[in-house]
Amino acid sequence: MCHRPSLLQLYTAPGRAGVQKTDRFCKPPPACGEYSNEKWSPPENPTCPYNAPMALLVRNLPLSLDEPEDDLRLKAARRLRVNPDDIREYGIVRRALDARFKDRIVNVYNLELSLTGGVKEERRVLRRLNRSDVVEMPRRVESPLENGTESLPHRPVIVGFGPAGMFAALWMARHGLRPLVLERGQGVKVRHRDILQKFYRQHEFNAESNLLYGEGGAGAYSDGKLYTRVNDPRMRDILQVFVDHGGKPDILIDSRPHLGSDCIPTLCHRIRKTIESLGGEVRFGARLDHIGIDNGEVRTIRVGSEVLTPGPLLLGIGHSAHDTVRALIAAGVTVVAKPFQLGVRVEHPQTLVDRWQFGQACGHRRLPPAEYHVVAKGAAAELGDVYSFCMCPGGVILPSNESPGLIVTNGASGVSRSKPFANSGLVLNVPLEAIGNDPLVGLDFVNRWERAAFKLTGGTYEVPAQRALDFLADRRSDGRLETSYPLGGKWSSIAAILPPFATDAIKRALVDLDARMKGFAGEEALVTGPETRASAPIRILRDPATRQSVSTIGLYPVGEGAGYAGGIMSAAADGIATAEILIRRYAPMR
Repeated sequence: MCHRPSLLQLYTAPGRAGVQKTDRFCKPPPACGEYSNEKWSPPENPTCPYNAPMALLVRNLPLSLDEPEDDLRLKAARRLRVNPDDIREYGIVRRALDARFKDRIVNVYNLELSLTGGVKEERRVLRRLNRSDVVEMPRRVESPLENGTESLPHRPVIVGFGPAGMFAALWMARHGLRPLVLERGQGVKVRHRDILQKFYRQHEFNAESNLLYGEGGAGAYSDGKLYTRVNDPRMRDILQVFVDHGGKPDILIDSRPHLGSDCIPTLCHRIRKTIESLGGEVRFGARLDHIGIDNGEVRTIRVGSEVLTPGPLLLGIGHSAHDTVRALIAAGVTVVAKPFQLGVRVEHPQTLVDRWQFGQACGHRRLPPAEYHVVAKGAAAELGDVYSFCMCPGGVILPSNESPGLIVTNGASGVSRSKPFANSGLVLNVPLEAIGNDPLVGLDFVNRWERAAFKLTGGTYEVPAQRALDFLADRRSDGRLETSYPLGGKWSSIAAILPPFATDAIKRALVDLDARMKGFAGEEALVTGPETRASAPIRILRDPATRQSVSTIGLYPVGEGAGYAGGIMSAAADGIATAEILIRRYAPMR
């Protein structure tokens, strides 16, 4: 595992001596794009190959849009008040775009560096400067993850190959536990065909191979955002896994890392190959049909006609496996209701979003497609705020239902974020007081509005759509409908697919946001929906210390579907955390 790696192998100061790069890192796996099945071998040792000793962290170095990154050496020297030649080596630790002031948009960098005078000179500089933006480089110190001594009674089984299940499987395979992963969907090659050819073109929906079920889970065809507010040291290791398997190295330094929905499927395929090379096994088309619990302990599981006796059973089922959740409740597993989010997905021309965020700098060659993160304070009255969720610049709105007869919206962007529209969820929190404490009621509540959307558009899987101005005025839209939704849209009443409290809250939010961002609720703004899967409405209760179900021995709920994560990174970290507990307990399998 990569312990606080230097980034010198990615961003290096020209002309310095003594930095040795390895061939493996200079020649990374083939870059990923629209799913490819090219020949590729897992890395022999998927860890960071270079960890140069660096002493100083220099924070918040600004570069204007017209200044090249080569100027960072000079800027760092000025900050340190040393000669540029005194900087022996440096690497970019973090890069962020600061667009708060439209008249001076800058990229802000943190650098780690060392000086030619060595540690003695670096400490002298620290004492002389005595400023908070030049400090000693913090080092990540952690105890090594080592196997325990207890023998596994049976092979560990992981249900679901989304981010939580995938990274749990990778960590367990690395430590000799040889997990068996059961994924109800298909591998990305078959999944790609089922989505693009059968669903998008022929409107033939496959309930077991779609945008939610299959290799990589819902995360494989999501936006590929790797930004999270969760402060967990595992996040760096997760990013490194993506880079080791061909992800762009920029995700290690960008403040808002993003891989793209056209890249993630290939990375999932490669990570699976690594798991298999380490003794793990992944089965597709393997839906968990029954879980046999006797005296409060998992005894067997059934997949189709096959009955298995699992060792530890990890459930990484994802936020939309409602049929599995109902089966768990029926089997006596403790599942509780929790608050969740509900709303719509709004769409604007990307050029409009660029003007909001960048002003006169809009269109500059070094500016990415703009994104936004907004909150309409108090728009939901006693329920709180309405806020943006999963904003996708230059992206598309996706049909993210897991069952036939439903319409669910989500968003995604490719690597380049080059599509003409931007979209974002606009959601509010639904507290338990609004629907009750029964977890089944929460599932029924979201399904009710998803079915209403399907019926409203005549059962065609077109997305209900309404111009924002017409939504506010309670009138039907007409004329040409342009949307990025791959199955097309149909003019509809958005109020018909939302509970009244959500309709009122989103209307207030649109008015509020339009006052701050002219055109947010204007003629070019489109409202679609419903957005109902921002988070799971249930939680499978587990013990915080053992991470085991509070009601069922041997059952380990993980990830977003268990109610403990939200997004790729937090779900992956949650899966790893449970895997670590099992690794520390069990010896490698023979």
